[in-house]
Amino acid sequence: MNILGQWIAFKTIVYREIRRFLRIWVQTLVPPAITIALYFVIFGSLIGSRIGEMGGFDYMQFVVPGLIMMAIIQNSYGNVVSSFFGTKFQRNIEEMLVSPVKDITILLGFVVGGMVRGLLVGGIVTLLALFFTDLNVHNWWVTISMVFLTALVFSLAGFINAIFAESFDDISIIPTFVLTPMIYLGGVFYSVDLLPNFWANVSLINPILYMVNGFRFGILGASDVGLLHAYIMLILFVVVGFSTSLYLLTRAEKLRS
Repeated sequence: MNILGQWIAFKTIVYREIRRFLRIWVQTLVPPAITIALYFVIFGSLIGSRIGEMGGFDYMQFVVPGLIMMAIIQNSYGNVVSSFFGTKFQRNIEEMLVSPVKDITILLGFVVGGMVRGLLVGGIVTLLALFFTDLNVHNWWVTISMVFLTALVFSLAGFINAIFAESFDDISIIPTFVLTPMIYLGGVFYSVDLLPNFWANVSLINPILYMVNGFRFGILGASDVGLLHAYIMLILFVVVGFSTSLYLLTRAEKLRS
């Protein structure tokens, strides 16, 4: 299959992925928006009024970038892991693997579909945030690049989880026991400077710390980690995640019956 054929296959997969979650938008777009809105009310308005400032900013302003990033992470990851596992479970992936469509085309199609959902939910959450606080973007380039890199990293992570999953229960283990703790320990609700030295050092191996703080720098101009360090870490996670995903898809040991 030539380049044009691969492009058509890529567009078809992306279109199918977008259509899949838009068709059930009440289940895929509304619940995360409502959940994050509740975070705004509880953590931002109620608890935030008692906390006062965090990192030199009003607590609501401080926590909003982290909550937006949390929505992007959860939905980018969740879309790919559920969609690709469903394709594997229904044996549709076997037909794709024996077709002339290249493995990298399949991978990019699913990943871009997950990124679109994550970015769409992130956009909805950002609009909701405007009802609670003012958002003045400090650096558009940093803000946009951090959002795209984060959606890419966790779409790839969802793809890897879906390859290894053997049942629907397996696709919920990682979000429950790995992803959720990483989010809550990634500086979404607090500044890492508040942690004891030991836990602050442990946080440095958490990729979400760099994503949240990089995005927070783009919005507020403040970060607990160096911006260059954050970009290096995210690009490293992208390279490792993409290479691992493509390798597993090429081997296809867990994809064929």
